[in-house]
Amino acid sequence: MGEKSKGYLLLIGGAEDKSKECDILQKVVSLSGESQACLTIITVATMKPKKVGEDYVRLFSRLGVKDVVAIDIKNRQDAQKDHIVERIEKSTGIFFTGGDQLRITSLMGGSKIYHAICDAYKRGVIICGTSAGASAMSDTMIVDGDGNESPGGSLINMAPGIGLLEEVVVDQHFAQRGRIGRLLTVVASNPYVLGVGIDEDTAILVDSKAVFTVEGSGTVTVIDGSCIDYTNVSELAPGEPLALFNAKIHVLSPGTSFDLSTRRPLINES
Repeated sequence: MGEKSKGYLLLIGGAEDKSKECDILQKVVSLSGESQACLTIITVATMKPKKVGEDYVRLFSRLGVKDVVAIDIKNRQDAQKDHIVERIEKSTGIFFTGGDQLRITSLMGGSKIYHAICDAYKRGVIICGTSAGASAMSDTMIVDGDGNESPGGSLINMAPGIGLLEEVVVDQHFAQRGRIGRLLTVVASNPYVLGVGIDEDTAILVDSKAVFTVEGSGTVTVIDGSCIDYTNVSELAPGEPLALFNAKIHVLSPGTSFDLSTRRPLINES
């Protein structure tokens, strides 16, 4: 892992609890400063920014955040606006909603807002994302691909992400949408990256030392291809099945941790 990590990342597999205990969203509030938080919701990924933004503002207000606003970025021009940059600069927490991760990178990449978010992360601000907002945080992201199928040719399309999380590819709604096949294909295609699949109502909290802890109600699946000794991925035609030997798979439950630098799971002895 690189040395640029400074803040926390909270990456959610989507469909987080919004009506009961709200454990994951309470964690967002806690890490943003509780009642003193200045929380900014970024709705760029969704095609329904007004409704999604209003829903999250209402929810975080109910959880005790007094200063919470939703910002929609409709185009590249919006991503250069100084008043939005100023809001990012004063934020103690930034939350990306779900939708389409390619909207996040294509509308924000290289912009003033993009650089403001990277600077905020380096200052220690918590950056959160759910569903597409989680996938976009890594330096490489899945933008399209069939879930619920056997691993094989033409299952995935990849693109550069925001880059706050290095050497990792994040997939979300993982167990619920049967996405292990496409994540195996990702790792077979580039064993340099770790595949991290996050279930719904589940999150990973990544600290400044590149160690993450699992939060929420489900599991996180980590696929490590660094020891792969055979794969046919480079020879596959569309629809042909993948062969993959000696990949490591870890399944982590809430409270367990994983060191992204050493690629090893950690057991919380307490």
